[in-house]
Amino acid sequence: MGLLLALLALLIGLDRAYPPALARIGVVGTEIVDRAGRTLALRPAPGGVWRFRTAADEVSPVFLETLVRTEDRRFYQHPGVDPAALLRAVIQDARAGHIVSGGSTLTMQAARLLEPRPRTVRSKLIEIARALQLEWHFSKREILGIWLTLAPYGGNLEGVRAGALAWYGIPPRLLEAEQAALLVAIPRRPEALRPDRHAARVTQLRDRILTEPGPPVPVHRVALPVHARQMVPGRAPRIATTLDLPLQSALERMADGRLQTMPDRVSLGIVIADLQSREVRALVSGGSGRSEPRAWALDLTRAVRSPGSALKPFIYAMAMQEGFVAPETRVEDLPRRFGAYAPEDFDRGFAGSVTAAEALRRSLNLPAVALLDRIGPLRFAAALQATGIALRLPPGADPSLPIALGGAGITLRDLTALYAALGTDGEVSRLRLLPGPRAMAGFLAPNAAAAIAGVLTQKLPDSGPGGIAWKTGTSWGGRDAWALGFDKRHVVGVWIGRPDGTALPGATGRGLAVPVLASAFDLLDSAPRPVPAQARAGPARAAADALRLLFPPPQAVLSAEGSVTLRAMGGRRPLTFLVDGAPIVANPAKREAAWLPPGPGFYRVTVLDADGAAARSAVRVSAR
Repeated sequence: MGLLLALLALLIGLDRAYPPALARIGVVGTEIVDRAGRTLALRPAPGGVWRFRTAADEVSPVFLETLVRTEDRRFYQHPGVDPAALLRAVIQDARAGHIVSGGSTLTMQAARLLEPRPRTVRSKLIEIARALQLEWHFSKREILGIWLTLAPYGGNLEGVRAGALAWYGIPPRLLEAEQAALLVAIPRRPEALRPDRHAARVTQLRDRILTEPGPPVPVHRVALPVHARQMVPGRAPRIATTLDLPLQSALERMADGRLQTMPDRVSLGIVIADLQSREVRALVSGGSGRSEPRAWALDLTRAVRSPGSALKPFIYAMAMQEGFVAPETRVEDLPRRFGAYAPEDFDRGFAGSVTAAEALRRSLNLPAVALLDRIGPLRFAAALQATGIALRLPPGADPSLPIALGGAGITLRDLTALYAALGTDGEVSRLRLLPGPRAMAGFLAPNAAAAIAGVLTQKLPDSGPGGIAWKTGTSWGGRDAWALGFDKRHVVGVWIGRPDGTALPGATGRGLAVPVLASAFDLLDSAPRPVPAQARAGPARAAADALRLLFPPPQAVLSAEGSVTLRAMGGRRPLTFLVDGAPIVANPAKREAAWLPPGPGFYRVTVLDADGAAARSAVRVSAR
């Protein structure tokens, strides 16, 4: 007994003197996920290694079953070392005259991944000791997590998360049997079994693990996701956001397509947020191939720019709650001086006597400046400051009347947050990209916010969606083109300009930004539209005739190989099929259309009927 106690004390002392070497598992990259846990973007670990912390619960059961069955059948029974496997390895090696099998358990492999060493007898003995130590300190599933995080997959890929995303474009929880077999095979000899270099060799081992021939292995790495990477702060192993991956992916494609039609060196920023929660659902910042080289690396949703006339609705709202004006009040748009300041309208003309509602909709300058003069620019700026949204002024400058026309700076995120207040109860909350409590600040009276929302609600031009309250803004010289709007569920902000602030002569918010705003709302699930009176019928008839998207169903996973037939039922023809807001060529007499996916990713499929009813599905296109 005394000898056993002495041995136990020695082991405890050695364990404390030489604790498990866990440094490598702590050096991981950052995985940015959306509100449903889907991978949005990845940032590599120091040194450019794609390595991400992965727990056993985050991997498909079929992968874990394949791993244990192939590498260590008695993993859940042994204490870190499997004597039978070691004895078998010694016999095989002796017969062959060289190393055939190392007899390593998954725990021993985890120890070797934590402390890489040359393959020698001394190293094997250290691995055995470290494996016993790991079993002492960690559960079996925690040891699996070490392996899942550090297993090599060739080149700068480490860990099953990086392997699954790089070879199949999916997270490890979605791995199927043949995919799991390949990702169990590669770590045996990661450079000699890379699918892009040695497809035949790794296919042979994959099929042996499967015990039957499988489909062709991928021979090209899938581009790792980079959605909104530059706009999410932090370097934690995993950052959860409020974004929605299908919407984010669709918004990026729409923005890229729009940029191709815009002037040289133009960039844009778009923010889509939930109106009630003020959580950001999608945001884009970047430029086209003809833009400044660093445009895609900048977060232009945080850039301070001149809002032009986009602050006018808040001037009117404050004036209404003070009793200075009502929507039907007549105001004068006539030449007037405010001290040395003599503003003009955008067209350098004057409209005379108009209602306040018309003056706001037409974005007339004189009435807005006159109302700000009555409110007081200092008071207006202070009210914004109290909500946590400050106007940016030149050093030493005080708020003055020109802020009504863009004489102060604000960011797209903050301006979008202000418009969300118009769409709800008048309270302001900063938009949130990360989950957390919402801090609200009083700004406008609910009736004033509702009145302005009513004034601004009008159909977007060029056949854009209806039921949107929206306003534009254009700064001096066309440097900044804005369009902001909201419906009953979302608020959207758009900014377009050049990152260096150079002028875009002739550019306006209505001409540049409004079409992008309309496209953004087209991507969203809008509120159900009323059915025209002549189309109404009894409940049974209405249910039978309701527009439905038969294929693809929601959350479907489609193959990127070949075209997909989109099918609908019900609704009044002609039907219009759209993918991410872009129409698909189809026969108007039919209820189907052929769509060729441009590549892997998330897409929103929409069908519209002649009465404006809509049905939608969010789908994913896989690499195979």
